[in-house]
Amino acid sequence: MNKNKIKSTWKKVWWFVWEDDSIWSWLVNIVLAFVLIKFMVYPGLGFVLGTNYPIVAVVSNSMEHKGMGFDEWWSNNNKWYVENGISEEKFSSFHLKNGFYKGDIMVLFGKKPESLDVGDVIVFKSNKPDPIIHRIVNKWEEDGEYYFKTKGDNNQDSIKNSLVDETKISKDMLVGKAVLKVPLLGYIKIIFVEVLKLTGIVK
Repeated sequence: MNKNKIKSTWKKVWWFVWEDDSIWSWLVNIVLAFVLIKFMVYPGLGFVLGTNYPIVAVVSNSMEHKGMGFDEWWSNNNKWYVENGISEEKFSSFHLKNGFYKGDIMVLFGKKPESLDVGDVIVFKSNKPDPIIHRIVNKWEEDGEYYFKTKGDNNQDSIKNSLVDETKISKDMLVGKAVLKVPLLGYIKIIFVEVLKLTGIVK
């Protein structure tokens, strides 16, 4: 194949991808965007931020404050925290003290266990398909290793069942620390997954 033919072929491909208005061009663009994000952008962000999950979508309401300001939320939910040694003053200094909502996107940063503290919002793995994102409410050292207990701001207590045990989270379960919230953008993923469930592609 001579150089002119190669150049002509590339021009056709370029026009098809970027200029053509057909449904096929649109589908190819979606596939290309997915490949770029999945295999280049996402791993690149993971490398920079030090975690395999640099961006996660919030898929539950366990950290929601139901639209309340901090003072109102605290007056309705302080009993558990006071009983567990977390005062209003301490909680008010926490990052993301007003919680976050289903559909929000969270940017994560990989953190060593020793640098995490009570009040930080972390993502950790469990026996559920999706990782859990909750707030650290206790931290302790045992046999030279750090362990964490978390709780969703909107939950009555820490979860402990066959799928999720957030009463003793080990270093191996940690995914990262939430450092930035982008409201509602995660609904793109949530809606996409729900559509796949309806079609039977995923369960």
